[in-house]
Amino acid sequence: MSLARLKDVLNRAVTKRLVTTNVASELSIPRKARKVERKTKAQPVPWNVTEVHTFVGHVKSDRLYAPLLLSLMGLRPAEVVGLRWSDIDLTTDALTVANTRTMMGNKKVVEKDTKSMAGERALPLPLPVKEALKRFKALQAAEKLTLGEDCLDSGYICVNEAGEVRTTKQLRTRAYKLMEEAELRRARLYDARASCVTYLANDGVPDHLLARWAGHTNVKTTKRWYVKPDVEDLRGAATTWGGLHRAQEGGV
Repeated sequence: MSLARLKDVLNRAVTKRLVTTNVASELSIPRKARKVERKTKAQPVPWNVTEVHTFVGHVKSDRLYAPLLLSLMGLRPAEVVGLRWSDIDLTTDALTVANTRTMMGNKKVVEKDTKSMAGERALPLPLPVKEALKRFKALQAAEKLTLGEDCLDSGYICVNEAGEVRTTKQLRTRAYKLMEEAELRRARLYDARASCVTYLANDGVPDHLLARWAGHTNVKTTKRWYVKPDVEDLRGAATTWGGLHRAQEGGV
């Protein structure tokens, strides 16, 4: 991934005539080195379905329940905190991902467009997410009435009681605290994307729709980095294999 990003950066530099050639274009990582890295580098393991259910059950009463559900819908943390109420249509049950709020060095907030053109996408709202958003919007309206002029009206969804916009760091910190309270193993909030996409893939959602949901231009990216079935996901395949075994027995 690092080499691929380096090549991409240098290609852009060539396009902008900052450099004359991409010196990394012919570089590749030796297979032996890749194998060593795979063995030594710990791969993040996203939550399985049972763990997601446990987390959802634990956070239902939390203030940030709706934003956390958006993470479990597969939105990047920067997309979640960048969502505005104007991006949500509770009449047509849809949301538009068009804005992100990232952090530089965990200190400076940078607001910008989505990661790519494919990242700017419209998604249907699942009913539990819609209901959570409606409750969160009503709660924010009540808080605004209570605080009056002291309450900020930023227009963002992910805010605290005073209307201040939450950062990705603050969202992650709250999520990890809730994981600890629920006695769940700690998983990166970003990897909620993988839990979402893996579940959709296992349930038969076509590849082109998976890529669209995740905000990827290339479905290969979605399948390579975000579809991560575990042993429990393979139980159905084991049951299917049982048919082959019985067929062999019948032929004996």
